[in-house]
Amino acid sequence: MSASERSHPGLQFSELTSFMGAEVHGVDLNTPLSEADFADLRRGLADYSLLLIRDQNMTPESQIAFSRRFGELEDHVLQDFCLDGHPEIFVVSNIIEDGKHIGAYGGSKQYHSDLAYIEKPSLGSVFYCLECTEEGGETAFVSMYAVHDGLPEDKRVWLTEQKVVFDYPWNHEMYNAHRPALTQEQIDSTPPVIHPCVRTHPETGRRAAFFSPIWIRNFEGMSEEESQPILEELCDFATQDQFTYTHTWRPGDVLIWDNRSSMHKAMPFDEENARRLMHRTTICGDRPYLDD
Repeated sequence: MSASERSHPGLQFSELTSFMGAEVHGVDLNTPLSEADFADLRRGLADYSLLLIRDQNMTPESQIAFSRRFGELEDHVLQDFCLDGHPEIFVVSNIIEDGKHIGAYGGSKQYHSDLAYIEKPSLGSVFYCLECTEEGGETAFVSMYAVHDGLPEDKRVWLTEQKVVFDYPWNHEMYNAHRPALTQEQIDSTPPVIHPCVRTHPETGRRAAFFSPIWIRNFEGMSEEESQPILEELCDFATQDQFTYTHTWRPGDVLIWDNRSSMHKAMPFDEENARRLMHRTTICGDRPYLDD
């Protein structure tokens, strides 16, 4: 569907790449969209996997209200990094105040799909930039629609038949030693889950690859030692430039991404001398499935 076919008055889309992403024009997220415009925006997210809305000045209340139009919002397992008075907003920042980090810091530099390690992974996220660095700190995205379609047929067929075990506590212990250890309550709330490696998007009907360099411990029926080299090969294929869009942030940018058809990661920056502050809301999703 072209931008002209999708647009309502005051709401227009322009593609960021040929394979994913669109910038949305004519939107002030402090003002509620009409039902028709929001339906158009939601369909654009499903089609493009990633929407950019620039020059916003959102309050926490307006970010929460806008995000809730997509669905119920998640409570993040790391509640210490949620915004005071607004537990729906997860703060991502390297800023230290009164000797304490105000948000999640050292963000994942490996590709992932948010909350893929729970039974019903998130539909998507709304990420609002309040402060960003002049150099580095970009966010890179992968179209898992394009990855699925680009796989050699034999590998695509094989992947369609596979399931994987996502294990958040295992990953946290292995790769997040810089963050506080998980409490027993947090461990108990995130038991290992099994998801298909290819999923059907419930709004478009398209198939997308569904795997991640992190949180996956093993393929179902295979050992961790057997699984990790295969996973590494798949991820090397998925993260080629032809499937990747890297976003350079400006204050006031809002990115909405669809976790059902994309992966993302944070790019490094000088965390000792530069400041970065983002507010993220995360939208509840459904259990991944694959149509016959």
